[in-house]
Amino acid sequence: MTAIAPASNHTGSRTTRLLGAAVLLGLVALILLGFFGAPEDDEQRDAVRMIFIHVPSAIFTYVAFVTTAIGSVMWLLRRSIWWDTVAGAAAEIGLLFCGLTLFTGSVWGRPTWNTYWDWGDVRLVTTLILFLMMIGYLSVRSLGGDEGATATRAAVIGVLAAAILPIVNRSVEWWENNTLHQKSTLTDGDLENLTLFTLFVGFAVWGLFFAWSLIHRFRITWLERELRAIDLDRALDERRAERDDV
Repeated sequence: MTAIAPASNHTGSRTTRLLGAAVLLGLVALILLGFFGAPEDDEQRDAVRMIFIHVPSAIFTYVAFVTTAIGSVMWLLRRSIWWDTVAGAAAEIGLLFCGLTLFTGSVWGRPTWNTYWDWGDVRLVTTLILFLMMIGYLSVRSLGGDEGATATRAAVIGVLAAAILPIVNRSVEWWENNTLHQKSTLTDGDLENLTLFTLFVGFAVWGLFFAWSLIHRFRITWLERELRAIDLDRALDERRAERDDV
């Protein structure tokens, strides 16, 4: 019978505690800079402060879903359980970022575009499609049954979802007549020094949060796999014992 290792009451480590502390300090700095440091915009006024959450959320949506796609490909090619676990963990975090992107975009859009949502905007619609596809990905992973078959089905969805990312990213340029979005705020050169600095603080905070949450979610999922394997070994041992007693 497989021995069960002593259970830990957390998935933290020195590294994750340092990352968590950095995230909290970064959030405080971001709030102070975003609300009290960065100047308001000449046109959008205080609504422009949404950029410090919206843009980093969008960028790390891409990072998370690309990570899911890489993990999915590695599962399909090598049947790597490690990469499959990374893919699932990144998808959960990416879904959070994607939902935050949609929410903050809608809130930002109300004072800027005079509407929360426009079904004619290609970027909004493609981002929503991406969000729904990743809900589908996670739903497939939660179906149960044969873990290998489930991982394979989810991996196919993960790769297909990643194929939408270039469309989401370039939609403003490709369909400029069918979008309310302005072009990239990072390349147009209109951001003032403190505004640009605060935006990069937002990138740093979101990046640290992504790393912190990915590590924790990976460890939780890996432990869940081990527990399922232990339960399976225990069930097999009990079945063998019953057979031997007959």
